[in-house]
Amino acid sequence: MSGADSPAVRRPGSGRRLWWQLLRVGASAGRAARGSRLRFLALLLAAAFLTTAALAAVAAAAAYEGRDARERARGPVLAAHGQAPVALWLATSDSIGSTPHWFVKIWPLTATAPPPPGLNAWPAPGEAVLSPELARVGAAEGITSRYGRVSGVIGESGLASPAERLAYARPLKAPEGKEREDWTPISGYGRAWGLGEALTVQSLTMMMTGIGGLLGLPALAFCVIAVRVGSAPRDRRTQLLGAIGAGRRHRALVDLGEALLPVVCGVLAGCVPFALATAVEVRLPETGFVLNRHDVRAVWPLALGCAAGVFVLMLAMVVALHRLGRTKGATRPRRLAERVPHWRFAGLGASVVVLLAGQFVHSKAYIIMFAVGTIGCWAFLPSLIGRIGRRLGTGMAAAGRRRGGIGMLVGGRWTAAHPGVVIRLATAVIIGLGLGVQLQLWTSRSSDMVREADATRSRIGTGVTVVRTGGFTDADLARFGAALPAGSDLLVVGTQETETGLLTTLDGPCPAMRRLHLSCTAAALPMTPADPRVGELLRWYGTDTRTAVTPGWRRAGNTLLVVSAHKDTAQLTAVKEAAFTALPHAEAGALGDEWVLGASNMRRNVRWVMMLGTSGLLVLLAAAGVSTMAEFRRFSTALAPLVVLTGRTRVFRSVAFWHLTVPMVFSVGVAMVFIFWDSTLFLSRTSGGHLSTGLLLTGGAGAAVLALLTGALASVVTTRAARRWRPVAD
Repeated sequence: MSGADSPAVRRPGSGRRLWWQLLRVGASAGRAARGSRLRFLALLLAAAFLTTAALAAVAAAAAYEGRDARERARGPVLAAHGQAPVALWLATSDSIGSTPHWFVKIWPLTATAPPPPGLNAWPAPGEAVLSPELARVGAAEGITSRYGRVSGVIGESGLASPAERLAYARPLKAPEGKEREDWTPISGYGRAWGLGEALTVQSLTMMMTGIGGLLGLPALAFCVIAVRVGSAPRDRRTQLLGAIGAGRRHRALVDLGEALLPVVCGVLAGCVPFALATAVEVRLPETGFVLNRHDVRAVWPLALGCAAGVFVLMLAMVVALHRLGRTKGATRPRRLAERVPHWRFAGLGASVVVLLAGQFVHSKAYIIMFAVGTIGCWAFLPSLIGRIGRRLGTGMAAAGRRRGGIGMLVGGRWTAAHPGVVIRLATAVIIGLGLGVQLQLWTSRSSDMVREADATRSRIGTGVTVVRTGGFTDADLARFGAALPAGSDLLVVGTQETETGLLTTLDGPCPAMRRLHLSCTAAALPMTPADPRVGELLRWYGTDTRTAVTPGWRRAGNTLLVVSAHKDTAQLTAVKEAAFTALPHAEAGALGDEWVLGASNMRRNVRWVMMLGTSGLLVLLAAAGVSTMAEFRRFSTALAPLVVLTGRTRVFRSVAFWHLTVPMVFSVGVAMVFIFWDSTLFLSRTSGGHLSTGLLLTGGAGAAVLALLTGALASVVTTRAARRWRPVAD
């Protein structure tokens, strides 16, 4: 036969369809392996959680971009010198409960003046337009009549987000004279001004740091755990493929075939929340923030790219964490899981350096550096614990050999041979305890003045309302006094020049002073706190505050006090409505409220941390559950043959204790020491807040109890599996 007629010689593995065959081999091997359903569920959940975290970051970026665009569109453009303004604009603040919001007074100067974005037409004099969220949450506090008669709602184009609290109001008459000096003449809209949410939200960098650290890191930890679930039979398969000459590409295709279906299902499941947010407005739990569906819908190409990136990342992790280790010339391959890569220790050292260096930078940069350093330590500290746990296992094995303890001997050798077990358990412990303590730290942050304001509210309620104005006339004051609810007394906070400096005084009519048990004299006399409301006034305005009775009002200051025996919310609501409708420019709130409202941004940040942190904790709980179930299965499969040799099952309890419980308790101890040090660094640079040692100890005790339960359950599962064990080919 000639060379031309002879069949072509094919190289082994060079078939065009070999890649497809290897994928099918991997899928078939995955279905037939022990624990295949657990591995399928673990990969599906891990891919879903990681996709959700990635798309949460995409949705956050979209929300910030849309909010900034609408903020620029609605901001007023100041009328240039010599340019005729088309409208007058005045922004001031108010609150519902302890949450502040903005309302804007507007007045058109020309018939063609455009209304603010989100308004179809100018409200008539005495009318107001509210955002849907403000109308919803403020109904119980009379928001629908506070600024005037409500004539409509603000459209989406005029709101930073669907849940923004904002109001536009047109006074009964045009501002004139000195009152007009407080108003801003504008020529239109289209300039970033800083209104509403624009003044209260954190930067996008901070939001991304929170999503990455509190949600993304637990999802990545779950991915690592899920990839290594049931790793023993796959590692043996990888070694076998390597021994018969399979290359890296062939082994990777088999691994991919096993993981392809659960990863695809997980990525699709993780896309469901994002797809829902493109169809309807989704209100996020705890924060109350509502995603604008148009903002989310606009970034769907980026979302698809991120989902594809998560798919590729998951498959890359499957391949990377199952590749064949270096054999150092031996014929028996060594598993990668038997050693801890050195680069992880370098990452831990770099994270500690970032934490320490953050002590010497300004506060905003410190928060970012603290988050990066803490997240890095959470990610890499388990590897150090695994390295130490390996030596701990060697010591336990030696002690068990000397003492004749079979359980300590076997458990110690297993711990030394499988540091990955310790690393996976430590990851859930460290990140779980760390997230819990961080949530407590952020929720405890509150200044002394905020605590004093809360104490004042608990003692006198709304018995004293502070009204700050930009100035008022006798007619304004008379109109305001007539609009106050029955039983209210009106005082003016004034100042007097003395030889020792400025003296704060309270001016008011004699009947009002007598009802507060104060002296009724024209001379400025010291106040005596016979009435609890007077005692609170002295706390806030100084113990040297004097009283004086004058004919008329002194008006040396722009602050009014409304004192009443009524202490409920209805009193504060009535005073606010009177102030906003009767005075030209006023802000009203209970005594000390400016501190409570000023801390609202901190409370808002805490709610975001709580939402993301709780979500991360749920992911970690799922990861810990999957990891524990996988360890039970591996543990029972590997130790079941011992029952044939010993005829006893008691040894399983001892092995489970030394192999699972002791390393977990050790991880808890290391985690508590690190978290205490990390929290101390945080508190040394931030105002307010405290570390609850009770919470830390309780969390540590709970984790230790969990370690005991893990060992006990492992022994029970192993005992039952041993009674049913039969040798099979693997």
